[in-house]
Amino acid sequence: MGLSILLAQQIISMFLFVAAGFASVRAGLFKSEDSKVISNMVVYICSPCMVIYSFQIELTKDKVQGLLLAIAAAVLVHILLITWTALLCRPLNLNNIERASLIYTNAGNLIIPLVAAVMGMEWVFYTNAFNIVQTVLIWTHGIRLIGQQSEDWDFKKILMNPNIIAMIAGAFFFAAGIHIPEVISTCLEGFGNMIGTAGMFVIGMVIGKMDLKWVFSRKRPYFVCIIRLLIYPSVIAVIFSLIAKLGLHRDAKDILLVVFLASSAPAAAMVTQLAQIYNQDSKYASVINVMSVMFCVAAMPLMVMLYETLA
Repeated sequence: MGLSILLAQQIISMFLFVAAGFASVRAGLFKSEDSKVISNMVVYICSPCMVIYSFQIELTKDKVQGLLLAIAAAVLVHILLITWTALLCRPLNLNNIERASLIYTNAGNLIIPLVAAVMGMEWVFYTNAFNIVQTVLIWTHGIRLIGQQSEDWDFKKILMNPNIIAMIAGAFFFAAGIHIPEVISTCLEGFGNMIGTAGMFVIGMVIGKMDLKWVFSRKRPYFVCIIRLLIYPSVIAVIFSLIAKLGLHRDAKDILLVVFLASSAPAAAMVTQLAQIYNQDSKYASVINVMSVMFCVAAMPLMVMLYETLA
């Protein structure tokens, strides 16, 4: 019950960030188009800093085994999400924004502060597993899907992406036991802490000049939210509850809970930010994101209760 209440509070806080971005545009402080600058900052500065900083923990055998379990679970989740969405694509006539919103979640913005508040900072480490897998996929599969790029992947460009570089650097520092100097670490932490606030503020700015009556009168986003927040997580809860009982790790239930929270999160704010960067329908992406954030206040606690009951 405590987890469910704190979860709802964190989601409400995120929605207030969206409201602040919306109000700033309506008040004339910013233009909706200004959000693209902040999007670039979140994607190319805040996100890499968060990744590197989260790896700054002590290397132990137990942590490594737990991380490997979390990575395996995250890989399984993404395989399932991509497969299920591909199967639903034709019968439901899903467009690229809807597909990306069903596959990629707001794990970085929501789950890290939630896990820190509810389970403790030591559990934030396991959020890296989901973020690592999602970072690799969103900068390969994701940009191809959202950007509607038909050409072959430019692996050199992918490897030179700041997020991929940060992931490799962070993993190296962790494996080698290298601790970044405190001055630099403080800087990384500061930028990393901005990702939730800035990411959701951008969503509010994007919808700032939109007609809210039009936003909530659209039927497709409700349908996407039902799949993202209820149908997919329900199946994953059953699968994870079975895996938790296999005794793969002494903390398997809690480690899988971290991954489950990430997989049950609202549609990724990154979808909106990448839609802006690649000149796709960022307004529609914002509508799905805002709706999913609102509805997950009730949906995520229910899904967590389901997992805890089954596991």
